[in-house]
Amino acid sequence: MDSKGENFITQYLSYVGETEAPIFYHRWSMLSAVGAYLGRQYSFPFGHSELYPNLYVMLIGDPGTRKSTAIKLAKKILTGAGYTTISADRSSKEKFIMDLAGEEQDVAGSADAILDQNLWGGMEDGKDAEMYVACDEFNDFIGLGNLEFISLLGTMWDFAGDYKHRTKNSKSICVHNPTISILGGNTPVSFANAFPPDTLGQGFFSRLLLIYGESTGKKIPFPEIPSVAATSHITRELQRIKLTSRGQAKITPKAKVLLEKIYTTYKPIDDARFISYSNRRFSHLLKLCLVISACDFATVIDEQHVVEANTILTHTEHLMPKALGEFGKARNSDVTHKIMTVLTDAEAPMQVKDVWKHVHNDLNGISDLVDVLKNLLTADKIFNVNGGYLAKARRIVEVSNDMIDYSFLTEEERGMRK
Repeated sequence: MDSKGENFITQYLSYVGETEAPIFYHRWSMLSAVGAYLGRQYSFPFGHSELYPNLYVMLIGDPGTRKSTAIKLAKKILTGAGYTTISADRSSKEKFIMDLAGEEQDVAGSADAILDQNLWGGMEDGKDAEMYVACDEFNDFIGLGNLEFISLLGTMWDFAGDYKHRTKNSKSICVHNPTISILGGNTPVSFANAFPPDTLGQGFFSRLLLIYGESTGKKIPFPEIPSVAATSHITRELQRIKLTSRGQAKITPKAKVLLEKIYTTYKPIDDARFISYSNRRFSHLLKLCLVISACDFATVIDEQHVVEANTILTHTEHLMPKALGEFGKARNSDVTHKIMTVLTDAEAPMQVKDVWKHVHNDLNGISDLVDVLKNLLTADKIFNVNGGYLAKARRIVEVSNDMIDYSFLTEEERGMRK
């Protein structure tokens, strides 16, 4: 912990202040930004390779949950600290690789000139490539159902060495040590449009952290404008992280024992859609430990860093099934998610005709709605009250122990677990 008693994330959340966006969105947005800012300068030795603090983070929530607010603020602070390698808001697989390699596309002679100097041109010898994809409308960036692009991003999460690619016009490009970080925003329905259910088992999804948020209900017509001094301070603190956290992180003996315990006792998420994620969970935890220790202006991972990282990750995992909604489960998954949202928000049991008002444009007939409601009843997601329907509330019990301490989260964040 910093000598002032606050690590960088705590300072950042204080800087954010009263906001309509969920605090959990702000927390993960800056965790992602810190990971991107550090790139490969800070690492954790892991067998024959190294882990880096880059993260793939997707904020997911219904429209109006203020995902853009959290993403844009973190991006603003990051660029204010001097970070420049941020991707375009729209791209393609080919254009993204060229941008990563530092090549100009469709500029006469530019690529050819580079190739004359170096058959695998685009990067200076030995220069690492990095890119931060920070898009509040992530589907604008990746497109819909772009399996090749999705696969590429999955490959680059932990890629080491030279990534070689030949473009459609036969030009060869080499990207040295590509380091990609992602901070995107999406709704459950738009997420399902961009990522076909068949991609759930692909590498990209095992590397993606889904950050679920709900509307806070806050209405702030005139948000407080932070002072120039406050913005300068938080920017300098972020720059301080860049100056401090370098080289290979060390780990205390107690922290190592605790990580071993977490690894051997971890119980996978009780949802078949997250099997690939659960298999890669320990890597996510170690990456988050790197970011948390850096936010504490340290280069040694201690017990407290492990507990904080594991708490944040555990909290995230409890909410990840809600982030996906019914995606990847069955036919009509988008309308099923809408029905669950309507019934969850309902203050009294809703009749079939009342639910129909919300989904009549999404189904062929009311008989289809009855079938969906029957399936939800069978799945124990909703219950019948006097002929009407309500969603079943699910409370997740908070249990702090030597591996988890929920005091690291704010009261608002802990309330999300209900």
